[in-house]
Parts: sequence; structure tokens; C-alpha cells
Amino acid sequence: MNRRIDPNGTIVILTGAGISRESGLDTFRCEGGIWAQVDLEDVATPEGFQRNPKMVQDFYNARRAQLVEEKPQPNPGHLALAKLERDWPGRVLIVTQNIDNLHEEAGNKNIIHMHGELLKITCTQCDSVRPWDQDLHIDTSCPSCHNIGTLRPHVVWFGEMPLQMEEIYDALEDADLFMSIGTSGNVYPAAGFVQAVKQMGGCHSVELNLDPSNGATLFDETVYGPASEVVPAYVDALLKNG
Repeated sequence: MNRRIDPNGTIVILTGAGISRESGLDTFRCEGGIWAQVDLEDVATPEGFQRNPKMVQDFYNARRAQLVEEKPQPNPGHLALAKLERDWPGRVLIVTQNIDNLHEEAGNKNIIHMHGELLKITCTQCDSVRPWDQDLHIDTSCPSCHNIGTLRPHVVWFGEMPLQMEEIYDALEDADLFMSIGTSGNVYPAAGFVQAVKQMGGCHSVELNLDPSNGATLFDETVYGPASEVVPAYVDALLKNG
């Protein structure tokens, strides 16, 4: 940490797959992982869902069951961010690209899941969103409008607009510190957040990552290593020194 941050300032933290991978969850880019065994065009696009809704539901049922039955645990990186939210005098907002619930399990409260949540479903007919921890089938009726065949995972697929973007950019405009953790810098609009805070001015930016991301040169500060190691160390220094 090479710049002092206003202790009452706002911290916005972008998290990506790198922080969840250390809790044992597969990511899009894990070689040999479950996502590498499917064509993303088939399971992560609206067109794939239209072509074969049963296959898509079955795929996400298995991902959901992993969270419910195996109960992966937050790692020290998650726990450090929960500590930061709890102990920092100002506002701390987690903006996550991850669809798991590990930030919630760690204790974070102020979270935006910009790519949706695996433990929720949404109805394409009435737009209702509700918690869901069971299998979802093509003949499951919507608990709100009772239509059949209208439910889908509450997950943002390729080609769809991420959630709560206006709220995210408002927070970035107010931020005194922007942290990017475990992201590749390949997926937009999240990959453009560091450029956005640079253009807004006045915000310090730091990348905490296993390796440099595609946008690494845009950050004011970079720290590389496993999230379970570098995030707790950075949070401790931030809470101690501001």
C-alpha cells in the first residue's frame, strides 16, 4: 500500500473467479474443469437455452448442487474482505462477477452480483427473482405467476447486460479506492472499471491477482500472489495505515 486513503472514504472491490478458485470452484478458464467440458455457447447464452433448455437446466442444477451439498467454504481472501467491510469506517462495496455465495458465507453484506446468483431463479414471464436451492426443471411452474417453462437460472449469460450497472458506476464515481481481485481483465464491462475510475480521477486503484491481468498497466498499484495470501495482507495494511 503506497498511498494513504481517507479512512471515511468509499472502497469498491471487484472480485472475479480467481478468489473462488481457491475455495475449490471451477472457473471458465480452469483446464479440465467442468466449464471446460462444455461449449459455452450451449450453456451460457440465451440461444443455447432456447435450443436445449433441459441441457442448460441440468448443467446449472449440477453447479447449484455443488454449492448446496458440498458447501465450499470461504477462503482467507473472502474472510479478509468481510473483515474490511466490518471494520472500515467508510463504505465498502463488493461487486462480484462470481455467481457463488462465498462472499455471503464469509460475512459480507454489501454485495452486487453483476452476473447473477446461482442460488436464485428468475421468471422470463413475470420477471420475479427468488432464492432457489433445488433442481430446476423445464416443467417447474413459476411460484409467482404459475406459468410453466418460464423459469431459468438467475445468471447473466454472454450477450446479456450485467445487473445493477448504474449503481456500480455511481459507486465507482464516489470511490476513494478501487480494488480488483482475481480477475483476468478479459470480460467487459468489468474489465473497463479501472479505466473508468482513471477517467473520473481522484481514485487510487490496485490489482491483487495471481498474475497480471490484461489491464494491469492501468492500475496505480499491483500485488501478485494467491488471493488467500495477498488479500488478507493488503486488508490488514489498509486497516492499520489507511
